Amino acid sequence: MSNVIVIGSQWGDEGKGKIVDWLSNKADAVVRFQGGHNAGHTLVVNNKVYKLSLLPSGIVRGKKSYIGNGVVLDLWALANEIKSIEKKGILINSDLLSISETATLILPYHKELDTAREHKLQGVKIGTTGRGIGPAYEDRVGRRAIRLCDIFDKQVLKNKIENALFHHNPIRKGLGIEEINSQTIIKQLNEISSYIKPYVKNIWKDLLNLQESNKNILFEGAQGVLLDIDHGTYPFVTSSNTISSQANIGSGLGKISNHYTLGITKAYLTRVGEGPFPTEQDNEIGEKLGIIGNEFGTVTGRKRRCGWLDLVLLKQSADLSGINGLALTKLDVLDSFEKIYVCIAYKYNGKTYDYLPPTLGINDKIEKEYIEIDGWSQNTRGSKNFNDLPKNAKKYINILRELTGIEISLLSTSPEREDTILFKNPFI
Repeated sequence: MSNVIVIGSQWGDEGKGKIVDWLSNKADAVVRFQGGHNAGHTLVVNNKVYKLSLLPSGIVRGKKSYIGNGVVLDLWALANEIKSIEKKGILINSDLLSISETATLILPYHKELDTAREHKLQGVKIGTTGRGIGPAYEDRVGRRAIRLCDIFDKQVLKNKIENALFHHNPIRKGLGIEEINSQTIIKQLNEISSYIKPYVKNIWKDLLNLQESNKNILFEGAQGVLLDIDHGTYPFVTSSNTISSQANIGSGLGKISNHYTLGITKAYLTRVGEGPFPTEQDNEIGEKLGIIGNEFGTVTGRKRRCGWLDLVLLKQSADLSGINGLALTKLDVLDSFEKIYVCIAYKYNGKTYDYLPPTLGINDKIEKEYIEIDGWSQNTRGSKNFNDLPKNAKKYINILRELTGIEISLLSTSPEREDTILFKNPFI
């Protein structure tokens, strides 16, 4: 038995969905443990494209799938996602999907607040997706959240909604939004409760039983380490913890035995929205990376900022999450570059940094130290054998391994599941 925790090692969008899909072949169960429908995975299976935001990626392969208590859940978005996947021939029932009864709900007033506040902010803008993720997590911490189990008890639900609106309505009034009536929210939840009820259960018991039965569990993270609420580029982060230790908390499985943490890493670097990006190429190079890599958000469609791979940030992510191995993705995007650059250190006021200082003012003035690598000007897309790669492509991979001190477990050479070169199976 072994367990694998999959996380993004950058700012998300590293290609986790394809890797989780590939790994799910060895897994008995797949678990989502944080985030919401603000992050998406795109899978390509037998030429069919599946776009997932809440459903664990393993569900496409018929693997038992869990949505953990660490996820904030928009029930209407989930229902639409389930129906969308079912239209592609995958039957989703309670034998296949289980949702934690203690998951926090995203309600319509969370989304309205998210959008209104972003528009009203002066100065620093976070670049939120407007899907209510942050306000829902705020309610959880403020102990006024509506949890999934609450919607099946009418009196409990009424009391909790009124308590939440006691907080939200004065804020809405101050933002110029019409106050909301509790009956409106209760009616919406009553309408969807019967649809969602078959999936609801105590999932940590299930996961504990699976682990004690020596089953392989795959823990699927969303977004990336650099967006972690505590350890990311604050305040330009998400509202949850994205590092590997959140897998324990967000699934309810307090001790994940015999696990391997796999950091999904793009061969270059992108981020969506605002915030520091030391190696960003706001020029023709960045434009070329974005076009070849099709760098537009799965959920939002927003154009991603693009730049060179940053090993300072990558090693920082590895240290924070105890990453055992990397899965390198989108190497083929670099196929046509004559020269490729990799950042290996930062300098500021004569001092060298091997991490990104948390002070935003410093980030604007940091000097980057790069190494230059010759490109390979050959096609790597679809390669299934390391020896078939161009010499300089292999050199690039080996340099990353040597400079980070982290083994490369997998190499993805296209969105297709089969186009994957295995160096080490994380489940062994």
